[in-house]
Amino acid sequence: MATDNAIASNDDASPSRLPALARLTTGSKLVLILSVALLLLALIAIFATLQTTRLADAEARGRLRVAANEDARALATELSGDMTALRVAVSALGNDPLDLPSCARAQGVFAQQSMSGARFQIVDRRGRALCGDALPAAMPVRDRASPVGADILPDQGLVLSIEASDRRTAARAFFPQSFLRALVTRNTRTDPAENVLQRGEEALVLDRIDARGPLDRMETLTTDLGIAGLSLRTSMRSAPITSSLVVALALPILMWIAAVGIGWLVVDRLLIRPLRQLRRTVAAYEPGEALDISAVRAAPAQEIRDLAETFQAITQTVAMHEEGLAEGLVRQTKLTREVHHRVKNNLQVISSLINFHARGAKTPEATAAYSSIQRRVDALAVVHRNHFAELEENRGLNLRTMIGELAANIRATAPEQSHGLGITLDVDPVLVNQDVAVAVAFLITETIELAMGCDPTAQIRLVVKPIADEPDRARLRVVSRALVEDDTLRDLATNRYGRVMEGLARQLRAKLHHDPLSGAYEITIAIVGRD
Repeated sequence: MATDNAIASNDDASPSRLPALARLTTGSKLVLILSVALLLLALIAIFATLQTTRLADAEARGRLRVAANEDARALATELSGDMTALRVAVSALGNDPLDLPSCARAQGVFAQQSMSGARFQIVDRRGRALCGDALPAAMPVRDRASPVGADILPDQGLVLSIEASDRRTAARAFFPQSFLRALVTRNTRTDPAENVLQRGEEALVLDRIDARGPLDRMETLTTDLGIAGLSLRTSMRSAPITSSLVVALALPILMWIAAVGIGWLVVDRLLIRPLRQLRRTVAAYEPGEALDISAVRAAPAQEIRDLAETFQAITQTVAMHEEGLAEGLVRQTKLTREVHHRVKNNLQVISSLINFHARGAKTPEATAAYSSIQRRVDALAVVHRNHFAELEENRGLNLRTMIGELAANIRATAPEQSHGLGITLDVDPVLVNQDVAVAVAFLITETIELAMGCDPTAQIRLVVKPIADEPDRARLRVVSRALVEDDTLRDLATNRYGRVMEGLARQLRAKLHHDPLSGAYEITIAIVGRD
């Protein structure tokens, strides 16, 4: 808290920083005032528009409801009366096909409608006309489950059908489009309406509102007529979209655009541009150098200048630390090389001492023992030498190179009776870490020693191949006829070599398999890649 107060007092006391802070504060106030003013105007305009539109829509819905009810009542009354008269005539003619008075009554009901093209026809079961006028053959009558069936003929009219209860007679009535239009326009109204008679997907337009504008709004109400699933869809114009409504709706958008434009100018000038310049400066930073903030020193916002100075201080600290790390890495590299050099020299001294004592040995058995020890020291030296060679890249030890050098050393230090010893290599250039390399070198040495103990002139084949379905594993295989199961092998493996080889297998975290018939020792090892 004390530090923050000190920084604040320093900022207040700096004359060069006061204009920038004043400009930043004024811009923020201006954006806030404009936003509040535009928001109030937008709310007033939207509220007034919604109120006006709501009242106009309510009035239009009321007029629509009255008109729809009147038109639907007129249609339903006319159609119900006509179909009732036909139902009576159908029943009478079903009982007596020669009942002329019933036919005359039906014709009297349709006398006035016939002037508009409405017609009816009553037929018997065989399709013979009993009463009425013939209807156009193109007018289908479908079977209906309800007493009254209906078919809408687009742009022509409506067909209603009815059957007697015993189905001996049936009647059809055709009401043309002009007749139905006259029914719904008979009511006096001031506003034009659009009426559509519909049944399911079928529709017959009775009245249409022409000259619809792109800004017209329609109110629609559907009224069920209660006859054969027919309904009347009535539409009327709602309150139109006027210039005042357009202005009231566009005003909030205009205010928003103005606020966004002003805010963008302020934010871009005071914030975005300086931050973008700072980002370019940081992106051009190279490790080990101090950040150059000269391009950001003229930023109008003091916070951005402080951020740039913080970046500069961080880069200076990082540069100092990197310099120290580089010096420490150089020292560590020198120390590591010195340690490896001393270890290599010590292994050479040990090998020379063993060789010196071997030459002074009194018996062949002692000489052979010294040679065996020297071969194991040489195996460790080979691993260490190859590890030191790969230390700079740190990729791992190449088994092909290491095993080739190891085989050459074993042949060179073999006893005189093993001058016929042969070692054949079939090793892929796989890479392993140092722990695996040490265990593999000792395991190969012990296995070859075991083969030489069984047959001094043994022919040995070393194979290292990656496993196809295991990319991080390889198979090491040592094959020789000297390793075929016999008494000598069992004795040497039990009393001398077996425990060492099993311990090395545990170090490799795998099981060492021996095939007594083919004379092969086999184990899987972990690899880190291929060269």
